[in-house]
Amino acid sequence: MTRATVAVLGAGAWGVALANVAAQGRARVPLWARDPTHAAALARDRENKRHLPGLPLAAAVAPTADLSVLSEAEIVLAVTPAQAMRETARAARPHLRADAAFVVCAKGIERDRRKFMSEVAAEELPQAGVAVLSGPGFADDVCKGLPTAVTLAAHDEALARRLCEELSTRTFRLYRSTDVLGVEIGGAAKNVIAIAAGMAHGAELGASAQAALIARGFAEVTRLGRALGARQETLMGLSGLGDLVLTCGSAQSRNFALGQALGQGEAAQDAAHGKLAEGAFTAGVLVEMGHAHGVEMPIAEAVDAILSGRLSVEAAIDSLLLRPLKAEE
Repeated sequence: MTRATVAVLGAGAWGVALANVAAQGRARVPLWARDPTHAAALARDRENKRHLPGLPLAAAVAPTADLSVLSEAEIVLAVTPAQAMRETARAARPHLRADAAFVVCAKGIERDRRKFMSEVAAEELPQAGVAVLSGPGFADDVCKGLPTAVTLAAHDEALARRLCEELSTRTFRLYRSTDVLGVEIGGAAKNVIAIAAGMAHGAELGASAQAALIARGFAEVTRLGRALGARQETLMGLSGLGDLVLTCGSAQSRNFALGQALGQGEAAQDAAHGKLAEGAFTAGVLVEMGHAHGVEMPIAEAVDAILSGRLSVEAAIDSLLLRPLKAEE
């Protein structure tokens, strides 16, 4: 069977990892970088020296700064940051085939318009079949060929099935879903809870407190998901609970690392150490969504208050510990 042609938008760590996955069984996979200098460095070095040192690009991966390469792709994996997704999709529109599938691989919510990434893509690319890929996966694990399982969701089940068949490999397994919103809620909200988990770790509150925070954070995600119409099984699956477990337990997660630095006393403007942590953009939007739907989200609110400088980590811990006692359910 001839495999569908694939191109990848975004040449950060996750973009490189997914390009390597797509390169299995394909002669050429264009990997687009916004910065021509970065594209040239990837082509020269055959690795992302900053984010994935020592992990080479697959031979079929072809770095480029030319968006016109999208015209040959039947499947486009969009791995740009969530806050840049609209701009990237708009730039891609003139080059995209009418029958192309546009797979969003960013986890976040558009800050100014409160739109999920699938909504952004659908608005900017009416000619494309939109899908979402999300779940527990670190880029270096994927590049090393370690077993990884994620979820791919599309409203059209036939599209989801086809994309899973086209993109799955022996070590990168995709499970399909039609609950696009549920998959996106899990991917976006877990970043905020991961910041909180990192703060607990950095403040040396202990493993018991961290476990409690993760469990209560997941309860917040579940409440919001139900209010927005997500399915319970999606929130309990790879893209929800699975991604939360991964992201809340390792400093490989940029969101966890940001929270850890905050918990150790670093200022919010310095704690990211120059790395993009999507949860920092998502926290405020998540709180707004919770208020709009009458959903109580004290952990997300505390993270947002700390990031915006309205509350210290110590005060946030006190406020959470002093909340009224209540039934767990």
